[in-house]
Amino acid sequence: MNAIDPRPLYSRATEQAAALIRTVRPEQLTGPTPCTEFDVRTLLSHIVGGTRRIAVVGEGGDGLAVRPFADEVEDDTWAAAYDEVRSRVLKAWASDARMDAPVSVPWGEVPGRAALSGYTMELVTHTWDLSEALGHPLELAPDLAEFALGTARRVLPDPLRDADTPFADATPAPEGADAYEELAAWLGRRPLIAA
Repeated sequence: MNAIDPRPLYSRATEQAAALIRTVRPEQLTGPTPCTEFDVRTLLSHIVGGTRRIAVVGEGGDGLAVRPFADEVEDDTWAAAYDEVRSRVLKAWASDARMDAPVSVPWGEVPGRAALSGYTMELVTHTWDLSEALGHPLELAPDLAEFALGTARRVLPDPLRDADTPFADATPAPEGADAYEELAAWLGRRPLIAA
């Protein structure tokens, strides 16, 4: 798994997230999400801020110094703000050398490919969170969820999580769950909308 180049998957994940963010209507910003501590606006702030953080990491900067929220974005500019940071992150990670270079991320110092795989998992998961909050306006790519689920199971092999882990204990996936539902369950999320 370490030999996988996560950049194409991350790029597609950003395209998927961008398309979904463009569907957000102003009246949805205060709605709940599967991230119980986030409403839609806070989730968007986290997606933009987290993307900015991994851009800084890819540029060789200190991502830990970047707050993982973007509080300065106006409500009518979330799509533009995300497009700007996703362009920046794709450029920052374009070099093949970045894949094996050690980088510092919140979970430690890891090779670039491991960092970007982790951020792919996070972005795909938050895209599901946003999709769930918005009532599933777009179809999400299953292969992105399969990659994210594989990453999640590798980096969080124990279904029980401690207080330092930014994900809740795993929950059972519903019978017949798709890859997104399995990913959400593994990361302790519950759907907002009954299937």
